[in-house]
Amino acid sequence: MDGVALLTIFVLSIFVGFEVVSKVSTVLHTPLMSGANAIHGIVLLGGITVAGSAEGPVELTLAVIAILLGAINLVGGFVVTDRMLEMFKPRKATAETKEGSA
Repeated sequence: MDGVALLTIFVLSIFVGFEVVSKVSTVLHTPLMSGANAIHGIVLLGGITVAGSAEGPVELTLAVIAILLGAINLVGGFVVTDRMLEMFKPRKATAETKEGSA
């Protein structure tokens, strides 16, 4: 593929991604984060594939940036999901509440 075709696909994917995310209800954003982690994993695999077949320093630099940002996004998604799941766990009783109930 030539550069214009790749740039066109990139720009169109930005528009599609924006439309898809903007149509999701605010209540559903956090639960969808764990599903989105799979997408970030695919971004990492794509970045690694591009880095392995890079023919020039620009391609390699862009691939390393994609890998770095994909990894940050992946880890951040798991952190947010973990914090969300912590909200649904029952709280442990503290020493004060145990003494007051005895």
